[in-house]
Amino acid sequence: MTLFCKQCSERRLPIVFAKDKAPLWLCEKCENFADGGDVIIRELTKEEKDEIKKKLEDFEKNVILTGEKLSRRKGVNWHSLVHIFIA
Repeated sequence: MTLFCKQCSERRLPIVFAKDKAPLWLCEKCENFADGGDVIIRELTKEEKDEIKKKLEDFEKNVILTGEKLSRRKGVNWHSLVHIFIA
């Protein structure tokens, strides 16, 4: 897994294209995709860039930010949940 771009040292983001395939890692600065072995696979296409921009705009239009600080819920014990799902 490659968290940082080997060209610019910026952080990469995992992008899943199909549920049965491993994610490709996108460097937003270099606009390229790398696989889990840190091999650059391909560049980000104009269509993909436009789709990402459209999704961001839709998100910004539909999400209401209250300015309230979000806090993590307390009381969820993950170890208990694991035992429930395993049993």
